[in-house]
Amino acid sequence: MTAAFFHSARRWVAVVLLSLALPVASCASPLPTTAHVRRAVDGDTIELDDGRLVRYIGIDTPEVRRREGERWVEEPQPFGHEASEANRRLVEGKTVRLEYDAQPYDRYGRLLAYVYVEERLINAQLVEDGYAHLLTIPPNVKHAEEFRELAKRARANRRGLWAEPASRR
Repeated sequence: MTAAFFHSARRWVAVVLLSLALPVASCASPLPTTAHVRRAVDGDTIELDDGRLVRYIGIDTPEVRRREGERWVEEPQPFGHEASEANRRLVEGKTVRLEYDAQPYDRYGRLLAYVYVEERLINAQLVEDGYAHLLTIPPNVKHAEEFRELAKRARANRRGLWAEPASRR
């Protein structure tokens, strides 16, 4: 067999594999740009009406539960309930706009997004109010500098997590 035969056979196999992959790729559901929030899961995660979970990009809030094997155990970190309640007040039952960065999913399959209610960036609001820490994970860094400045101000003004213990409630 000649080298030309192998070259054209490889090209034919590549065309067949690509044609099989295209229908699968086109079946993937598109990333939503607006959605209705069913519930706030915690301070930095929401569930949409379609059941998808959205993890806020660039921030991290104290947890209210942890995974133990196959189940979730309620074990709130300090200020976890307050952060969850703040998120609930800001987004639950509302229509949100989702803005994506370079990486739209995390390793758990959750959507990664900047979440807006009208023109308010909720990720930024939680940082500004002192309910969230910075969590910058490249390549999703579009608002990292803005969040850094808001976190500095929250800390300087002793808001939320940074408040004196007696004034946190």
